[in-house]
Amino acid sequence: MQHRVVLTIDLGKLAANYRAVCGVAAPCAVMPVLKANAYGLGVGPIANALVAAGAPRIAVAEPFEALQLRGLGVPIQILSAILPDEIGPMVEAGVTLPLTDLATARLISAEAVRQGRRAVCHVALDTGMGRAGILWQEAPDILRAAATLPGLDIEGILTHFPLAYQSGSAFTQEQLRRFRWVLDAAAALGLRFRWVHAANSDAINNAPEACRAPFNLVRSGINLHGAFDAAGALRVPLKPVLTLTARLAQIRTLPAGTPLGYGHTYRTPRAMRVGTVAAGYADGLPLALSNRGAVLIRGAAAPILGRLSMDYLTVNLDDIPSAAPGDTVTLLGRDGDIEIPVQDWANLKGTHAYDIICSIGSRVARVYA
Repeated sequence: MQHRVVLTIDLGKLAANYRAVCGVAAPCAVMPVLKANAYGLGVGPIANALVAAGAPRIAVAEPFEALQLRGLGVPIQILSAILPDEIGPMVEAGVTLPLTDLATARLISAEAVRQGRRAVCHVALDTGMGRAGILWQEAPDILRAAATLPGLDIEGILTHFPLAYQSGSAFTQEQLRRFRWVLDAAAALGLRFRWVHAANSDAINNAPEACRAPFNLVRSGINLHGAFDAAGALRVPLKPVLTLTARLAQIRTLPAGTPLGYGHTYRTPRAMRVGTVAAGYADGLPLALSNRGAVLIRGAAAPILGRLSMDYLTVNLDDIPSAAPGDTVTLLGRDGDIEIPVQDWANLKGTHAYDIICSIGSRVARVYA
């Protein structure tokens, strides 16, 4: 018995995307960002494929994500923030930690001394994201104090861009200026960093300055999956790695005037051949596809009729007379000459590719090709 809805991830294309990012970002090294279970795609197989492709380190968002990846043989780094009760286990596990303020630096130092270890850390600068980290204006004083703490190996420094999806963003350029100012202030204190990084996937495409000295590391997340923010430019040649499929559950010929689905948002204008597809918003399909999107069956587009349900949707099969119950239905990806990219769903929903990929449901089977 096969799963009704299957997400297939092409690990070969994933590795190819990683190499493409490396080519564009060179001479910077590329650190994959695999937070939220690799955006819901399954962190284990994806992390192994990327390390095999040459990834020197992996970034995640929180401790349990970091613990999953301890056996990879490369440094695992938590971005943005660490909570006090998380510090002890993370120091013990050898996870690279963010320094977001002097109080956190002191807690990490005390724990490292208690355990007889050195805690590897990256300074997290807030140059304009407004979310977490050391305010760039306050960084010199905090760095001066943190540098004297025992048990710390402050090997890196980073910041994050809120507007890097905007090609030529003046604010991104201002963030780069602020970051360089902090680096100069740190150098005056005798502080040097092995890793200096600011660029995310958007900045790799839209702010090439963040891929050149003094920067020597970039962070890539969504680009690895063959998607990008359509609001900006695209410098990296990407291959979509995802295919989301379902199955055709039933076909009926419905008379003219038949209402379909919750809210009766569609009525058949004539006698129509209507198919029921076994997939719905519980599987990650945006409700915004209702009466707007399409699926692919036997290499042809089948428009969605009515409002999506949790487990089902209905489609027009008038132009696909060969369709039969049990057929594979392509929700995302290519079938013959037609492709439905992730960005199509993002555009209909008024969101971005991250939201679409992270929303794919937990009952959807993940298969790796």
